Amino acid sequence: MRWRLLYGLMMTIMFFSHTVVAALPTWERPAFIENAFFHVALEYEFTSTTAPRLAKWSHPIRVWFRHDVGHQALHEEMARLHLAHLAQLTHLPITVVARRADANFIWYFTRQSEWQKIIRTELGEKALNNIYGSVCMFGVKLDPDSHEIRRATVIIPVDQARSHGKLLGCIIEESTQALGLFNDSEQAYPSIFNDKTPDDFLSPLDIILLKLLYEPTLTSGMSPSVLQPLLQQLLLQYQQQGKLKQALYQSRHAPIVEQFGR
Repeated sequence: MRWRLLYGLMMTIMFFSHTVVAALPTWERPAFIENAFFHVALEYEFTSTTAPRLAKWSHPIRVWFRHDVGHQALHEEMARLHLAHLAQLTHLPITVVARRADANFIWYFTRQSEWQKIIRTELGEKALNNIYGSVCMFGVKLDPDSHEIRRATVIIPVDQARSHGKLLGCIIEESTQALGLFNDSEQAYPSIFNDKTPDDFLSPLDIILLKLLYEPTLTSGMSPSVLQPLLQQLLLQYQQQGKLKQALYQSRHAPIVEQFGR
């Protein structure tokens, strides 16, 4: 089977009435959320496309961890806490398996001296063109017909991530992006997908984007023109049901936040 490979990375960049809408935080406005969704879910870092399509998982995710460095229990605890939160938000079955052969989501905790070799092996030679200034990386393989995500890889060089104060950020951002929110964009704020956001944890906007992505009415392969009316309908429902406001609580009380704090 042919695969389409997409990859992304964390960069070290330092740096409806009108009355009701005006009173809302920017991230809570439906039009802002819709725009952010299109920029984050329908565009790809380092890969251009003239026919963007939605991509998501439709099968259970089975994660296998490869540890090349110490503090294995701590690193895996962080990852498992975040994976549990992702499963809760998306309703995807996400489990950890003991054998690589049983996994469709490979997660490396490695060292900087090894990560280029791992990237070359797992993501291909071309992925090495985009590592300048990066801290960690993810890649996914898509079914070319359905556009469903079939496999994913997360690669975190722990020493490099720690030196930038980004270990938690790498764990959260790369695994979240590997679910289908591939692109970093300044159109999303506050968000882990915006390098100007100071917080490494999922924001309320991120939670809404994840929930939208895994709504059953949105399916892999959908084009922007098909998605737009469905998104608008969902956002109206979210607003009426209080889901937009609930996202703030879910962000503040994420398992990894309660364990490791902001």
